[in-house]
Amino acid sequence: MGLLRMAARTAVVAGTASATAGAVQHRQQQRYAQQDQAAYEQQVAQQQAVAAQQAAPAPAAGGEDPLAQIQKLGALKEQGLLSDEEFAAAKAKILGL
Repeated sequence: MGLLRMAARTAVVAGTASATAGAVQHRQQQRYAQQDQAAYEQQVAQQQAVAAQQAAPAPAAGGEDPLAQIQKLGALKEQGLLSDEEFAAAKAKILGL
């Protein structure tokens, strides 16, 4: 009878240890999944912020519309007051290039 009781006790202990280890492993997997999800969401948010910054037009000097400034530069170029290089440089500056 003692041998059967010892075998049963060993089986219970082994089963409990296995169940506990499985629960711990499951909990760790959930934590890792949450961390991965949080890191992914943070990365997506950063990419969206960068895309929003790149899509936003550069603020014009003096608060004037960039298109209006370029048109004024074009008029100055047509009048011969600006060279092609000066026009290109000023246009690049307005566009933030």
